[in-house]
Amino acid sequence: MAKLTKKQKVAASKIEKNKLYTLKEASALIKEVASAKFDESVDIAVRLGVDPRKANQMVRGVVTLPHGTGKDVRVLALVTPDKEAEAKAAGADHVGLDDYLQKIKDGWTDIDVIITMPAVMGKLGPLGRVLGPRGLMPNPKTGTVTMDVAKAVQEVKAGKIDFKVDKTGIVHAGIGKVSFDADKIYDNAHEIVQTLIKLKPTAAKGTYIKSIHLSSTQSPAIALDPKAV
Repeated sequence: MAKLTKKQKVAASKIEKNKLYTLKEASALIKEVASAKFDESVDIAVRLGVDPRKANQMVRGVVTLPHGTGKDVRVLALVTPDKEAEAKAAGADHVGLDDYLQKIKDGWTDIDVIITMPAVMGKLGPLGRVLGPRGLMPNPKTGTVTMDVAKAVQEVKAGKIDFKVDKTGIVHAGIGKVSFDADKIYDNAHEIVQTLIKLKPTAAKGTYIKSIHLSSTQSPAIALDPKAV
């Protein structure tokens, strides 16, 4: 087991063992335990009582965080020439089609989100092996395959994120920075948890939200009381 640094020990000492914090408490505490010299990201991990191997228990969706992620999201708009101007005006960092498809084929993935049009999806199919594992493949369910490219770009830039339960039943998401006010961290975390509750599969039995943890890049995780979120 790796030894804790002095900073990590100090941070860990501020978190009571076996205590389940309310979201309000955790949102304030996460700022206290963060000790890195950079602006650490704040992440939430929610363990769900679902079996992701079964299609009728898959949990996937999108949420617009009230205060954004605090991150400058790099957006690639893969569009036809008639849509390029509106994509650029909406704030897309990269706009084009064939040239970028070739770059991706050659291994370029220096982006966070790809937004495209239904007519272009056929060209993206062969790139699934590159984009899929990185979570970059556009999907109509997450609003990244649409004719309203400008709106999609603006929403992503404003803090819209997509999430998907992993094979262990956990949903991970970045919900801000430790420089955010505690109230903003609370608002963003509350929004994604409430969205998950709305997406509960009818086939899921027993306890749906089993545990919630809030953490920052270099700090210990804070356990939350699922009933106090």
